[in-house]
Amino acid sequence: MERLRGNWFASMMRLIVLYLLVVAVLCAALWSGWVYVQIERYAYEDEAAPADVICVFGAAEYAGRPSPVLRARLDHALALYEAGIAPVVLTLGGSAPGDTFSEGQVGQAYLMANGIPEKSIIAETQSRNTEEQARRIVAIARANSYRRIVIVSDPAHLFRVREVCAREGLPVLTSPRSQVSVVGSWSEWQQVGHEILAYTLWRMHLN
Repeated sequence: MERLRGNWFASMMRLIVLYLLVVAVLCAALWSGWVYVQIERYAYEDEAAPADVICVFGAAEYAGRPSPVLRARLDHALALYEAGIAPVVLTLGGSAPGDTFSEGQVGQAYLMANGIPEKSIIAETQSRNTEEQARRIVAIARANSYRRIVIVSDPAHLFRVREVCAREGLPVLTSPRSQVSVVGSWSEWQQVGHEILAYTLWRMHLN
């Protein structure tokens, strides 16, 4: 009798564990699907409109030269500036340990070399990740009374950027840079997967 009771209890525990596992997988799938839809929405929606400043999120630089991804972001910001979207461009991004140049500094130099006067560029050179860059945008916007802000970054990145800025109390307009193919870079699906994970961890306050 005790053996039968023990077997019944073990079977019930296995069923409960299986049920909880299935529920967890379904919840994760639904959550990931919702985040994916949001990412795709902002990846292909250009909200650029007359604003006070264009903010370019940082990306890798190589010995003072922008990487292809950073160059694509800067070229898009340059096009928006030339179209009269905003009179100021803010380049964001600090430097990795051991680097001589910061992403913000490289972005500033690139834009100046392409015709934007130095007085129309603000280089932020301390931030190291999306959350820090959003906080720096908020601080700079408040210091300069910027109210309308256009954000330039990778298509898959813009939803997370928008949400982080909103949490900091700063609504923004997003404008995706053009897609570039770089040997060895992440595929579009890898970028989206990374953003789903990064956004989930941010919402969970784990990064």
